[in-house]
Amino acid sequence: MRKISIVLGALLSLFIISCEGPIGPPGFDGFDGLDGRDGQDGINILGTVIDIEGDFVADDYSIFYEFPQTVEVFESDVVLVYILWDQVEDGNGDPVDVWRLLPQTRLLDQGILQYNFDFTFFDVNIFLDADFDMSTLAAGDTDDQVFRIAILPAELAAGSRLDRSNVKAVMSTIGVTEKDVQKVKLN
Repeated sequence: MRKISIVLGALLSLFIISCEGPIGPPGFDGFDGLDGRDGQDGINILGTVIDIEGDFVADDYSIFYEFPQTVEVFESDVVLVYILWDQVEDGNGDPVDVWRLLPQTRLLDQGILQYNFDFTFFDVNIFLDADFDMSTLAAGDTDDQVFRIAILPAELAAGSRLDRSNVKAVMSTIGVTEKDVQKVKLN
């Protein structure tokens, strides 16, 4: 029985190896399709990055931003907000933005100031929180503040080892370059 299975195995191997022949002719190319008309822009369900600039004003010391209709944010998506903390020069003398992920805390002479945010799938609210009277804040802490809002689809953010504090890594993950960032000035 053992000899028969060895002989059958050898014959089967020879049969499989010997099934080689010349390559057949290439197939025919298909016909080109017709070009369609351009339609309306759809809703963006991919990652989005938006820069907003605004002022924190007395009473509520917050900057409210409602997502545009072209950006759809789902409840499961991750929204990150970064503050433009500083600008430094690179080796060529060109400015380089320094972004920090919120919340950020500053220790001032008056006390502790925190930049923070909350969001829904409709909007982002960036606000100041302090343990002192915020009317004593300098204009540099409240005026012309720039924030970068990154919206990550849940599929990209779930279970990833993405360094969320690194805005460049976040933008690379969602395929957004600096020229793709939407800029909005509020107030």
